[in-house]
Amino acid sequence: MIMKTVLFDLDGTIINTNPLIIASFKHTLENYYPGKYTEEDIISFIGEPLETSFQRVDEKRAQEMVEMYRKHNAEMHDELVEQYDNIETTLQELTDKGIICGIVSTKTRVMVLRGLKLMKLDHFFDVVVTIDDVQFPKPNPEPLQLAMKALHAEPSQTMMVGDSISDIQAAQNAGVVSVGVSWSIKGRAALESAEPDYIIDDMGELLDIIHKQEK
Repeated sequence: MIMKTVLFDLDGTIINTNPLIIASFKHTLENYYPGKYTEEDIISFIGEPLETSFQRVDEKRAQEMVEMYRKHNAEMHDELVEQYDNIETTLQELTDKGIICGIVSTKTRVMVLRGLKLMKLDHFFDVVVTIDDVQFPKPNPEPLQLAMKALHAEPSQTMMVGDSISDIQAAQNAGVVSVGVSWSIKGRAALESAEPDYIIDDMGELLDIIHKQEK
């Protein structure tokens, strides 16, 4: 089957926001629960909506914790974000092959667009779906389905690339090819437990997968 569309998660997949995310969680959690949460605890939150994470911490104060996190995250964003290796080259090659690319993220639209612009990657993506656009975030298939609808894409000709279990599950729930990235902060074993179709060690391997799919 010919792949025509590739959807990407943003954080931890295309751009390395892990130091920023961890710093923002630490800032927030230390304010409310000094010394209670370790970095290992924080890593377990990564990949799910902020509201979900903070509701697990404190249902009554979850929204104010989300707001504190987002304020810190916005203030420190440009200082702590960096791009992973071989991202721009791969996106350019996909574009040259006529493959349409999109972003599907659990972040707010303003922060997704800020990250893409900072890394000078925004021109590669024909659609951006964020937490602001959906009722049910990943692992629900709604975000992927919304992106595919906007791109007139068929699930059988689409793949989803991400660094978290929720990315893989969303891909499976939407009926698209699932690709995990081994540089996930959760670790390769965590992704393997979700049984993605592929796990890659370098973004350039996407081109090999697409080539195999075409045979």
